[in-house]
Amino acid sequence: MEELDLKELFRIFWNKRAEILLIILIFMVIGIIYTIAFVKPMYSSSTTLVLASAGNANSSNENSITATDITLNSKLVSTYSELVKSKNIVRQVIANLGINVDEGTLRSNVSVKSVKDTELIEIIVKSENPSHAAQIANEIAKVFTEKVKEIYNINNIQVVDEAERATAPSNINHSKDIVIFAFIGAIVAAAYVLIANMLDTTIKTAEDVEKGFQIPVIATIPYIESFENERGGRR
Repeated sequence: MEELDLKELFRIFWNKRAEILLIILIFMVIGIIYTIAFVKPMYSSSTTLVLASAGNANSSNENSITATDITLNSKLVSTYSELVKSKNIVRQVIANLGINVDEGTLRSNVSVKSVKDTELIEIIVKSENPSHAAQIANEIAKVFTEKVKEIYNINNIQVVDEAERATAPSNINHSKDIVIFAFIGAIVAAAYVLIANMLDTTIKTAEDVEKGFQIPVIATIPYIESFENERGGRR
C-alpha cells in the first residue's frame, strides 16, 4: 500500500463518512441489543466490617484499642478475607437462610476486598435477586463474626455498614456499553476504509496519475454526460 499523507488520509475518510457513520450506528445498536437480550442482570450488595479491639470473646469488658491490637488486626486482614469464603461459612449461611443455591455458585458470587492501609473488610455478594444479595451479605458477616470468636477466641469484628437492597443491576451500564461498541465500530469502519482504499486501483484524479506513473499531467479532459442522456433531459 502506498504511503498516504494526512491530507490524503483525511480526504479518504471524508469521502467515506456515510459508510463510517452507518457502521458505527450498527455497532451501537448491536451493543444495545446485546445488553438487553443477552446480559443477565446481577445485583450487588456489600457490608463493611472493621477489625476493632481484640478483646477476649468471653469477656464483658470493653478494652481500648492498643498498638498490639492494631498490629494483630493488620496481620489478620488477609486471613479473614480468605476465611469469609470458606466452605464452612458458606454452608452455614445457606442453612441459616434456607435458600436453594449451590455452594460453589454462592462462593463464586462472593468477593472480599480489604481496603488498603486500613482495617476495613468489604464483603460483596452478587445475585440475580437484589433482596437475596443483601440478606446473604449480612448473614455472611454474622456467621463470619461467630466463626472468628470460635476459632481465635477474640471479639475484634464490628459491622460498620450493613448490606442494603440494590436498586439497579451492577453489571449493566447502557451508556458505557454504547460507547464501547461505538469505539469498536469506529475501528472496524477505519479498517474497512483503509482496506477498501488499498484494493481500489482505479484512477480518480490527476494526482493519482502523477503518483502512479511518476509523470506530470499536462492536461485533463472533463467528463461530459452522453448525448443520449442530454437529449433525455431536454424532453
